[in-house]
Amino acid sequence: MNYRDFGKSGINVSEVGFGSWAIGGNQHGISYGPVDDKESSLAVEKAIEMGCNYFDTADVYGWGHSEEILGSVLKAHRDRVIIASKVGSDFYQGYGFQTFSEEYIRYAFRKSLSRLKTDYLDVYQLHNPPLELIVKEETFAALEALKKEGKIRAWGLSVTTAEEAAAALAASKPDCIQIPLNLFSKDEQLIKDVLPQCYRRGCALIAREPLANGFLTGKYRPDSTFASGDMRHSWPRDYVSARAEAARQLTFLEEQTERSLAQAALQWVLKFEQIAVVIVGCKTREQVIENLSASGKPALKPDELRRIEELKERDFGL
Repeated sequence: MNYRDFGKSGINVSEVGFGSWAIGGNQHGISYGPVDDKESSLAVEKAIEMGCNYFDTADVYGWGHSEEILGSVLKAHRDRVIIASKVGSDFYQGYGFQTFSEEYIRYAFRKSLSRLKTDYLDVYQLHNPPLELIVKEETFAALEALKKEGKIRAWGLSVTTAEEAAAALAASKPDCIQIPLNLFSKDEQLIKDVLPQCYRRGCALIAREPLANGFLTGKYRPDSTFASGDMRHSWPRDYVSARAEAARQLTFLEEQTERSLAQAALQWVLKFEQIAVVIVGCKTREQVIENLSASGKPALKPDELRRIEELKERDFGL
């Protein structure tokens, strides 16, 4: 496992991190299908064994269940792991609520600490706040206060678009920003503006969804279906088909190489020096082994990168 600086925070992180949305299960709304808690715990243990020290979660994942699974395993390794959680999806009121007041953040923070069996968090992030809050410096006051009190080591926010990331950088001084980035990404502002700006300011960038909701594993077909409770269950058929076909066109990345398509997809994200850590969802030990092994696989070659850009420029012909 290779390691990178987490911006200017003084934290050193494994370049591939463990994403734990899926291990929260789908009992409370959409996720990635049912899980086995014993297997989830073994997957977390395997990640630690392989050198992963960055574990990303959110209180809303399984309505606290993801944090509970992580807490039960990580408590024995607390001094050598980085725990990152998120706040804002107010599931205490029910599905779909968001709250970002200081009173609520402190309440949810205490709840997260209890589930994670720790007395501090390394990284704490606002979870998909709306743009109208991102542009206000006071939105981040509670996180800054928690950092000054020594209860968190770094704070930031998880966003969806480059516009939101840029707005956060303009309004505040986050230690980190989490944003989607994968081979299907088309947001030029993210690549040309946000990544360099974060790097200059010492703001760590966390890349999520590197496997494009599993499609960059190459295991899904145009006619693949997903069970109820899986977030992809309601996706339009033409969208599923297009993603599967685009992934098929990228299989040259695993031909006559030492890596799988998933590992190549992770290597594509890791080619950006501005990325501190790429977090990839894992439900089983097998997924952990494949995904975390990407850190030691060969980097993409110039001709492979050229072919990728050609496919992206013409939208994979779709």
